[in-house]
Amino acid sequence: MSTRTLAASSILTWRATAWRSRVVLMFLWGGLTAVMVKAFLLQHVHVEQWQKRAEVRYERQRDLPASRGRLLDRNGTVLAVSIPEMRVGVSPKLLSADHPKLKQAADILGQPVAELRSRIRSAKHFFYLASGLDIDRADRLKALGLPGLEFDQEFRRHYPFGEALSNVIGFTDLSDLGQEGLERAMDRQLRGTAGAERVLVDRRNQVFGARQNDPAKPGEDVQLSIDAGLQSVAYQAAKAAMVSHKAKGAAAVVLDPRSGEVLALANAPSFDPNQRQRLDPNRVRNRAVADSFEPGSTLKPFAIATAMDAGLVRPNTTFQTAPGQMSISGRVIRDSHAHGLLTVSEILQKSSNIGTAQIALRIPAQTLHEHYRAAGFGLGPPLSLPGAVAGRLRPWQSWVAIDQATISYGHGIAVSLVQLARSYSVFAREGDIVPVSLHPVSTPVVGSPVFSARTAAAVREMLELATGPGGTAPKAQIQGFRVAGKTGTAHKPERGGYSKTRFIASFVGFVPADQPRLVIAVMIDEPSAGQHYGGDVAAPVFAQIASESLRRLQMSPNPSVRVLPSALALGEGT
Repeated sequence: MSTRTLAASSILTWRATAWRSRVVLMFLWGGLTAVMVKAFLLQHVHVEQWQKRAEVRYERQRDLPASRGRLLDRNGTVLAVSIPEMRVGVSPKLLSADHPKLKQAADILGQPVAELRSRIRSAKHFFYLASGLDIDRADRLKALGLPGLEFDQEFRRHYPFGEALSNVIGFTDLSDLGQEGLERAMDRQLRGTAGAERVLVDRRNQVFGARQNDPAKPGEDVQLSIDAGLQSVAYQAAKAAMVSHKAKGAAAVVLDPRSGEVLALANAPSFDPNQRQRLDPNRVRNRAVADSFEPGSTLKPFAIATAMDAGLVRPNTTFQTAPGQMSISGRVIRDSHAHGLLTVSEILQKSSNIGTAQIALRIPAQTLHEHYRAAGFGLGPPLSLPGAVAGRLRPWQSWVAIDQATISYGHGIAVSLVQLARSYSVFAREGDIVPVSLHPVSTPVVGSPVFSARTAAAVREMLELATGPGGTAPKAQIQGFRVAGKTGTAHKPERGGYSKTRFIASFVGFVPADQPRLVIAVMIDEPSAGQHYGGDVAAPVFAQIASESLRRLQMSPNPSVRVLPSALALGEGT
């Protein structure tokens, strides 16, 4: 090969090598440029996009439940409160069933460790280990640092007064929504607004940072007119009466006639709202507002007051009630005892059906009906509680003579116990009536007129006679305080007429009679231990509630008002 040929070959080889070097350098430079551009884009242009991708992988959104508002009595005593608790869940992919700290976790949870390990081994997805953990136990569990655990806050509704107030307050469900009583009636006000938070978690599902927090807003606190102390007194008295008289149920209402405030609303049987898993639906009903019944002789003062207001009778007007029975349109009305000639005052004192019927038949039906409605009978329920009833009062146009007569002594008309208690505030006041309220009343209440003040005062005196010697309710008397009130004993209606063995025994009264501070109504449903008259069954419950309530209200007794043992003898009539 010639020298020229070798030289040409060397030049070609050098040129090829140089070209390849340039290509390699170009690729290297292009790659470096791409990396630099990518880095620039990541750091300055697409930073939010990649940050969001990372957040999607390591971010969780957690709901923040809202605390429900408290229910408070008139003095600020807590009647219902939401207690913070924790619910703990676990991801079995992150927590080994053989983790050495599981024994400690099981002890904190109050679960057998073998059961806990078995649940983790068998689970494929996230599940909750326990709920209702108090904050202390939850903190101890967190301190173990177990991977895969997740803690969610929740609230448990607690009722400090248990069964004493359960029929009034009601309860909430597992979602903290009101289901019965005031919890249901005031659910929107009590319920808070849930919040949410976005948190960052590591591969062990442990929270290490918060991104955004929309806090929960707690519900409003609600103050009631209820006096927790008086409520406990009324409940214990009603419960004891139900047991001792072997009754189907009992209820008691305590009102302040000056303002219409409900101070106590007791029911028996009741239930413990803190043990909802044992809830008996038959015990949930608030008998004081949900049950309507024929009030019997407790209605007599209203016919008498109507007649007096119309100028048809006076307290000393006399009526012949002998021989103890009276026929109207082929129907017979009877008194429990033969009384003979009675004044209007004595008719109420001795609870004469015949005397009351004669008075009622002097009144135009429309006038009597209007006064009943003015006293609240036959109208809508006085309290906005679930299940509250309006009672029953038929139009006066449908009345015949026997209807007008029997309605005057509480048959053929139905009322709730709250309605009956409210109606008696007419006589505890100056003949006017005010709305009842489950919330504190801070301003003076203007009443609606029902009877004149003169008539109300006259009937008040008659009702005081009914609780004294010779009346039907001497067992309602209280040492040191004047008492006014009226008994009721009503046969329960059944198909074709009225039962001869099932009764509603009741008493409604107010104390002190000269300056009424409390109106108290008591109803005993189907007493079956032997006694069934209101004077024997319900009046003593009134006395018990009134005596203890006056003591708690620090009312000073009058030494001149004494109850003699002889006055507590069996009263007459109903």
